[in-house]
Amino acid sequence: MKEMTMQARGLSSSSATLPEASFLFHELSSYLTREDVSELQNAYLFSQSAHSGQFRQSGEPYISHPLAVASILGKLRLDSQTLAAALLHDVMEDTHVSKAEIGDRFGKSVAELVDGVSKLDKIEFQSHADAQAENFRKMLLAMARDVRVILIKLADRLHNMRTLEAMRPEKKRRIARETMEIYAPIANRLGLNNIYHELQDLSFRYLYPRRYRVLTNATRAARGNRREMVTKILDTMKQRLKTAGLDAEVTGREKQLYSIYKKMVEKHLSFSEILDIYGFRVIVKDVPSCYIALGALHSLYNPIPGKFKDYIAIPKANGYQSLHSTLWGPYGTPIEIQIRTPEMHRIAEAGVASHWLYKSSDADLNDLNMKTHQWLQSLLETMSDSTDSLEFLEHIKVDLFPGEVYVFTPQGEILALPKGSTAVDFAYAVHTDIGDCCVAAKINGENAPLRTVLRSGDRVEIVTASHAKPNPAWLNYVVTGKARSHIRRFLKTMQYDESAKLGERLLNQAFATLKVDPQTISEMQWEKLTRESGAKSRTDLLADMGLGKHLPAVIARRLAASPGESTLGASGTTDVITILGTEGMAVQFAKCCRPIPGDPVIAFIKKDQGLVIHTDDCLAVTKNKGSSDNWLDVAWGKDIDRQFEVGIKLMVANQRGVLARVAAAIADADSNIDNVAMEGDGAYTTMNFVLQVRNRHHLAQVIRSLRRIPEVAKISRVKE
Repeated sequence: MKEMTMQARGLSSSSATLPEASFLFHELSSYLTREDVSELQNAYLFSQSAHSGQFRQSGEPYISHPLAVASILGKLRLDSQTLAAALLHDVMEDTHVSKAEIGDRFGKSVAELVDGVSKLDKIEFQSHADAQAENFRKMLLAMARDVRVILIKLADRLHNMRTLEAMRPEKKRRIARETMEIYAPIANRLGLNNIYHELQDLSFRYLYPRRYRVLTNATRAARGNRREMVTKILDTMKQRLKTAGLDAEVTGREKQLYSIYKKMVEKHLSFSEILDIYGFRVIVKDVPSCYIALGALHSLYNPIPGKFKDYIAIPKANGYQSLHSTLWGPYGTPIEIQIRTPEMHRIAEAGVASHWLYKSSDADLNDLNMKTHQWLQSLLETMSDSTDSLEFLEHIKVDLFPGEVYVFTPQGEILALPKGSTAVDFAYAVHTDIGDCCVAAKINGENAPLRTVLRSGDRVEIVTASHAKPNPAWLNYVVTGKARSHIRRFLKTMQYDESAKLGERLLNQAFATLKVDPQTISEMQWEKLTRESGAKSRTDLLADMGLGKHLPAVIARRLAASPGESTLGASGTTDVITILGTEGMAVQFAKCCRPIPGDPVIAFIKKDQGLVIHTDDCLAVTKNKGSSDNWLDVAWGKDIDRQFEVGIKLMVANQRGVLARVAAAIADADSNIDNVAMEGDGAYTTMNFVLQVRNRHHLAQVIRSLRRIPEVAKISRVKE
């Protein structure tokens, strides 16, 4: 993020080492080797020289920003390569230093980290939103290769948020919203608890400054009044744990300002109701002691039913582990407690950074690294399925929402999914192929619709079929980015293929009308036209024709205008395109008139939708046929084997059981009811049905079957 001004003030950005730098190197020497610290000093001097003459909006020398970023990462005790990249993270973006130069001086790994954090300022985008989305996409791609990229980026964002005051109000809000929606959830997903909460509070401060100010003052006053109560509860808890034979560290836990605000909004609570809840953290030596401590505290204060969560047995997706319980404390005051081991506490505070902070073969850390790796791989998969950056960003935002449900596979493995996830989301979470081929689900041993929303503890089994394909309707209820991106990719691929086939048929029809043999069109003519039309290939051009983006008649004339045209014989001449019923999404049947095989039909080429078929007596046709050249003559093919929707209206005597008799008659005629609506409460009732039929002959059979019912007074086909 650029927060600097270029000023010639007659001095460099401080050629001497800043006091903050001296303090940082002193702190780093507590865990890095002398050689590592020396290399970091070189990186600092290099960055200081590169940023010479650059100042932040606050007026500080620009080098103060990379120093602050390195200091944040130093507190996480990250390795020297990450810290060097932090000191250099803006030199590629804001100065003339190249990636190759950084690689030569500080090594390839440092250069890759700096490149991963750098933004794409030299690329022109359609809008700021496109630029931000593409930057984020690039950053995540680099993060998937090396998670340290996002650690640097989060530290960079944290310092920028700490110093946001100097920005214009509209820019403050934009940066704060982006931080709240993207960067804070990523910090949470990686288990960087402290960074996550500080980013949330800072975003809240600039998004809602008045609410932030009021809550800050109220919280400060309330905490002063609560000190005596907190001390009393602390002493009582320590004594009870000591009696139970536990050596425990017990501390009061401050509630974050944004968490207070969010709980007030979500649960419609007043400030005093939130601040009446006291939070405490208990740290004991090992896992068995966690459960002993829980029992001891439950015997001290009564637990509130439904408020116990065991994140030790079932860790959160970011590796977080603790026992959570809420108790009734003194004077009926709720007390929230977290019980964990020192190792769990380290992971809760540092998350994925624990890998560098505590070099060990600890099973918990290895498990966390594995979970992080799986998440990053799923990001790469989602990225490859998304056609543009904004779509990718939309998918990732969904997956970063913090709420989770925990469900079981048939083998007893636990999967963490976002709240609101359905059986389809579960299927894609298990494997892409299972998602693509799912047809049904069993939840806790019982059949359930694929759209069923899952709850924590559900045991889910997915039924698949080899011929099954993703359904467009799934997009209405899936919530995970992985499921949405895979379904969209499949539908776009299917639509592309179908549109290309339709485009070829439309072009051949146009050639036939012009009496031009398509075989005489040379490859060079095709390449020239493809280039001029802006398409990437001949198939792209055909697909655009199928989607109505180019008129086949115009394309045919442009190709026929070149040498190579020839006259077709009478047997090859036709200016009517045949509808086979197998074109898929490339051919749509108008809802206004619901054409079926046997109806005289006409087609309209509609941009981005392909061919839309109408009956020739449809009102849409009579109103618009003379005003557009996009109408085409079409005819039904032979032996069409599929169902079509048709609307019929019945006027029936209002008698008991008549709907059942009508439905039975429709079923006897081998038709299916898609929808039914009824109106009228007098002697007669009007029934509007949408039925599935094969053709006009089949519709006639249905109508004859209905006429046999004595209560049916009138039948008509519905066309709007």
